[in-house]
Amino acid sequence: MNHIELPHDHGEEKKLEQLKVQLSEVDQYQTVSDVFKQLGDTTRIRIFWLLCHCEECVINIAAMMEMSSPAISHHLRPLKNSGLIVSRRVGKEVYYRAAETAQSKLLHEMIEKVMEITCPK
Repeated sequence: MNHIELPHDHGEEKKLEQLKVQLSEVDQYQTVSDVFKQLGDTTRIRIFWLLCHCEECVINIAAMMEMSSPAISHHLRPLKNSGLIVSRRVGKEVYYRAAETAQSKLLHEMIEKVMEITCPK
């Protein structure tokens, strides 16, 4: 492993080597960035938050959000592709809910906490 030469030596060479290894794994950071991009849109955050609390069809989500069904479908697609939400079909109706993954649960908790901090009642 190459020695890191930094302008200032703070006596943490071993830690810096570990950090350098982690920083070099760019693909991991790209994945994290892609997940955050999914929630970089107010509508998608609202839809994701809603689906963390209930399972709903597009028509009901559209009514609650006061948007058109095609607009809701447009936002559901990237959330589903990223694995944050899942769907199930019953006849002609498709129901959506948050995925039961550590990633979805953590993002839901983050949204709740950020709302608590930034939007006190």
